[in-house]
Amino acid sequence: MGKVAKTLERVLRGDADANVRFDDLCAVLSHLGFAERIRGDHHIFTRDGIAEIINLQPRGSKAKPYQVKQVRVMIEQHKLAGGSHAEGTGKQPKPRDQGDPEESKAKDGT
Repeated sequence: MGKVAKTLERVLRGDADANVRFDDLCAVLSHLGFAERIRGDHHIFTRDGIAEIINLQPRGSKAKPYQVKQVRVMIEQHKLAGGSHAEGTGKQPKPRDQGDPEESKAKDGT
């Protein structure tokens, strides 16, 4: 698993927002297709098809925890991570129980 994938997993888990390196968070956003422009210490990320922008500023070498959360919410909202991480749980969704087709016929009287 590469560094970007590990950082993405940490961001989606949400258990260490204060310990995400700023450069790693920027790399995740770039990997997800966001364009970056820099104005002073503001790193502004945009992506076609997404109206919101992400504006990040470093705190030393780390990303600010509330900004890590903003990135996580955007990834989850727009299902940018794909696969099982789309909801941020790391678990596959449970299939719906379809029940017994014969039982439903009996209820309908058919």
